[in-house]
Amino acid sequence: MTRDIAVVAFAQTDHRRTSDELSEVEMLMPVLHEVLDRTGLQTADIGFTCSGSSDYLAGRAFSFTLALDGVGAWPPISESHVETDGAWALYEAWTTLLTGEADTALVYAYGKSSPGSVRDVLTRQLDPYYVAPLWPDSVALAALQAQALIDAGETDEPALAAVAARSRAAGQDNPHAQLRGSVPHGDYLVRPLRTGDCPPVGDGAAAVILAAGERARALCARPAWIRGIDHRIEAHALGVRDLTDSPSTRLAAERAGAFDRPVDTAELHAPFTAQEIVLRKALRLDDTVRVNPSGGPLAANPVMAAGLIRIGEAAARVHRGASDRALAHATSGPCLQQNLVAVLEGDPR
Repeated sequence: MTRDIAVVAFAQTDHRRTSDELSEVEMLMPVLHEVLDRTGLQTADIGFTCSGSSDYLAGRAFSFTLALDGVGAWPPISESHVETDGAWALYEAWTTLLTGEADTALVYAYGKSSPGSVRDVLTRQLDPYYVAPLWPDSVALAALQAQALIDAGETDEPALAAVAARSRAAGQDNPHAQLRGSVPHGDYLVRPLRTGDCPPVGDGAAAVILAAGERARALCARPAWIRGIDHRIEAHALGVRDLTDSPSTRLAAERAGAFDRPVDTAELHAPFTAQEIVLRKALRLDDTVRVNPSGGPLAANPVMAAGLIRIGEAAARVHRGASDRALAHATSGPCLQQNLVAVLEGDPR
């Protein structure tokens, strides 16, 4: 037996370069209050809670347990955590609701990149024997991917600059975006990537509420129904992958039903401009699809929350009637290693 599950509420912080004056809990609590207020629910009404974050960013083990102070873990709640982007926490919550164990779920994610060098922290994702000891950071690896695309004739530097300009222009209308409007493309960071080809470093958090069946309709005027969701992974070794393509994204999209009918909106978790080129090809997105109307991760990229934000932004467009069928994508790992795709639809108007 299947159940219809929907995103019924979404909230996020104003993403900032630094939030030194706030702890993770202090950064998270206003978002949790806002997303609950949007539905009128109380913490006691939530059947399941799941979070996404990284101890490596926080610099201490089991840091996610401190964030539970913002949720309220007493009286005891049904709770889980994933050590990755919050989009995968949403996947776990979705499967929990499918089983009928709960009718509502709270999903949240947060990340503070400002305390240290996120480029160095992300090297810990790499193969610990052959690659990680070389300390290739996330920007250097993304530059390898971008150069591979240029060498294959699939893009060039002006096209990458146009992706950045379009994304940050879209961010102008997003009050939560860290970078908005006209942003200089800047100097080379690692060739062929310039500063403008890379995501901003910043802090932020996001939360969504899922609900099943008629409970969703009672909580939201136009729920964003999750019609399909799937995630896949590439080989860990970069040398055995074709960095100009993303078969895991394509497979996840196929299993999620993204190719069954056209989508009108796509929120893509492409932290680097070249990665949007790869994802557009894998997801078969043409110029009729509006890509990253929120500005995407080039406008705000809180690590461990940016993928969940893509789902939330897509759902929010369905809620307000700006989209009828939207695709949301999240990624984790170097060069689009792990990919999740969700398809969201509103009720017919």
